[in-house]
Parts: sequence; structure tokens; C-alpha cells
Amino acid sequence: MKSARSCLFGFFASLLLVSGAVAAPEKKLPRNILLIMADDIGVEGFGSYGGTDYATPHLDKLAAEGIRFSHAYSQPLCTPTRVQIMTGKYNQRNWEAFGIMPQGERTFGHVMSGLGYTTLIAGKWQLTSYDPPEFPGAAQRRGTGMHPRDAGFDEYMLFHSEHTEDKGSRYANPTYLRNDELITEEGTYGEDSSADYILDFMTRHQDEPMFVYYPMALPHWPANPTPHSDAWADPSRRLENDQAFFPDMVEYMDTVIGRLIAGVEKLGLRDDTLIIFYSDNGTDKKNTSHMNGVEIPGMKSYPVQAGVRVPLIASWPHGSPQGVVNRDLVDASDFLPTLIELAGHDAPTRWQLDGQSFARQLRGQKHASPRESVFVWYDPRPGDDKAHLDRAVFALDYTHKLYDDGRLFAIDDLLPIEIEIPAAKFTAVDRAAHAKLSAVIENMMQPPLSPRVAQEVDAYGNPISR
Repeated sequence: MKSARSCLFGFFASLLLVSGAVAAPEKKLPRNILLIMADDIGVEGFGSYGGTDYATPHLDKLAAEGIRFSHAYSQPLCTPTRVQIMTGKYNQRNWEAFGIMPQGERTFGHVMSGLGYTTLIAGKWQLTSYDPPEFPGAAQRRGTGMHPRDAGFDEYMLFHSEHTEDKGSRYANPTYLRNDELITEEGTYGEDSSADYILDFMTRHQDEPMFVYYPMALPHWPANPTPHSDAWADPSRRLENDQAFFPDMVEYMDTVIGRLIAGVEKLGLRDDTLIIFYSDNGTDKKNTSHMNGVEIPGMKSYPVQAGVRVPLIASWPHGSPQGVVNRDLVDASDFLPTLIELAGHDAPTRWQLDGQSFARQLRGQKHASPRESVFVWYDPRPGDDKAHLDRAVFALDYTHKLYDDGRLFAIDDLLPIEIEIPAAKFTAVDRAAHAKLSAVIENMMQPPLSPRVAQEVDAYGNPISR
């Protein structure tokens, strides 16, 4: 049953979308959408992208049978991406603090519910309350974010839904909030519990259009054994933290996704279900991987290519072509307008979304005016464990990346690598890229802007004077 708040937002979403142009009848619309977002893994982690260190057969098969986007981007860290993907806005519009989704934001849960989809979110939340009580300045932020019950979904089952000190484990013996009931299981694995709930939900609602959002916990730190690790056989070792388990975690992430795909097939829903796989940021710095024979250090948290260049794979048997590599630029803000178009509408201009729909690309069609750049406003402060990070504002395209302080970088076409270009060595092409990306930054920094843009703060929320 839909919550009162979900219905309220759904009602307003329906009203707002009345003015949106309904898609032409010949444009096939997916009956169900399963959006999966991994936690902390870049393009170098997947065989289909040239990665060689981890076993990802199910996702590689999904790419071979669908579309793989070669130039997809995220924010460098989880909360910035999670707020952006759910609201369709760049962070300079609505950023408050790490681990906080601003209350009152319109999410794709609200929108898809309003468009007639039965909706579920399962996996990781971490958007209600992040700072531990002893962290300086925490009292100003604790409990100020959006609770899952207010995010527009009909059902939810989420790790870290409330205060940090109550979150428990995301892996062995997991703790999660399931529709307002806090549960801790013994002897189970968190991602298995999430997959169980997703498949149960899809079984119960298989006769209705469904939108399922699965922000995974894997393969985020801590590096714990999975049910496929030898150490799992010893219950006393199941919460052991050792980076040697990271390959097992990537492999198990792939295994869980394979299980979901098989479950959708068993229900007879696969042909008309669009499955999208994405990641919230690059791989953790604790891990170094190999891609096309090149060593790629993980750079999660940092605004470089290895921190923001991520996988994006989509498969929809009755609507998407097979074995396609799409080079169009995509970022997290694009998902909300894409979902709206896939539901048969256009996002109202008054919503002032920053994203651009890539629904045409998902159908294998060429976009008349694809993205020409990606913009990033990144500042994960204030928040616990964020003192080592600074604000970064930049724009990029296929070949160049420009910071707002004037530094220009060359971007590798395939690898998550960038190299600074000294101003004294600018070519005519470099100068043109500098001018183009400068205009992007200037345009994106126009109102509406979050108060955090004008007043930069440190990790504790104290104003910084530059």
C-alpha cells in the first residue's frame, strides 16, 4: 500500500507532468525498470571495459546483450552522486552536507510513483543522518536529511536508514530498516537479503508496472568475506576486514546481479524489463586494478578520471539493440529525465533539471543533440572523515577537463586517466576547449544555487575564508 506521503508526491508529480508531451505511440516503453547502482567501483573493474582483475561474467554478458556506455560519469563520492541521481540536479543546486538528502526534494521515487509505477528501493540509504554524535558540529546536521519513508517509494528495505551509530553491518548479519521495522539478521549476507526482497517484491507486483532502485552496498569498504569466500565457512571471520577480500566482493556483486536477472527471467518479465547498471563513484584508493594492460589506482573521493569515470550498462531485450557501445556523455543528473521519458513523458521545464534524457540512446537511436559536456560541483563537506577533501568545480568533454581555477587537462579516450596541460603549451585546440568549458562552468553556476556555494565550510561546518 502506498504511504500517504508517497501518494501526495505522486499526485503532484502527475499534475506537474500533465504539461509534458506524451511520447509518440511508436516509441516502445519498458513495462518495468530495474536500476542498480554499485558502491565504489570504476570502469577498470569490469571485463567488458577492459578490466582484467575481477570476475564479472553476468555484467559482461549484460553488456554484450545490450548497451555499454563508454563515457559515463558520476561524482567522486557516494552522497553527491546519490543526491544527484535521485533529483536530476547538480550538487550546486541542493547540497547541504555529506550523508544528507535535503528534505522536500523531489526524487525519482516520487515521480515514478506519480506516473503509475509500483516502486521499491532496497540496498543502502545513508541520506538521513550521517555524523556520529561525538563529531564536532554534528548536532547541526544529525537527523536533518530525508527519511526513506518520505522518499516517494511504496516499499523500502535499506541499510543505514537512520543514525550512523544504529546502522550495524551491511554484509554479514545485516541490519536494515524494512518499511519502518528495524531488523538485524543472523547468519545471512546483506546483499542476499536485498536481492531476496527485490525478487519477492517483483513476484508480488508482477502484474503491475514496476520501478525498482537497488543502490547496492557492494563493493564498498569494509572488505569483508562474502558467502563465496573461503573465510565465510568460519562464522567468527565473517566481519574480518582485509583488503584481500575485495576481488571476492566484486565477484559477489556480479553474482547477486546475475541472480536478479535470472529471477526476472523466471517471472517471465525479462523481455519487457529494462535493467540499468551504474556506479556511484570510482574504486576505493585501497585497490589498484588493471585495464587494457595499464595499472589504474583507485581514486574514490578525488575529482580525477579514476574517481568519476564509471560503468553504465543497460539491457532491454524488447527495446534496446544488442552489443552496442555508445560514446555519448552521460552523468548522474540524466537519470531522472530519462526515467520520465521512458514512462512516456517529458520533464516540465519549470522543474529546472540539469540532466538530459538518454532514453533515445537506450532504444538504440541517435540523439539529435547529445550532451557536449559534463559539469561537476563537488564539495562533500561538512561531514565526518571529510577533512582531507576540498571543493572542486570543473567541466569536461571527450578530450579535455577544465577546473574553475583555469587548470586544463587532457583526457584519455578509454582509460580513466588525465594529464595536466601547462598553459604555456596550449595548442589552438586546447584554447578552444578552455573557452568552451569555461562557458559551461559560468552557465552552470547561475541560480538557483545552494547556500553552501556562497559559504564554503570545513568538515565540521565552520566557515572557510579563502
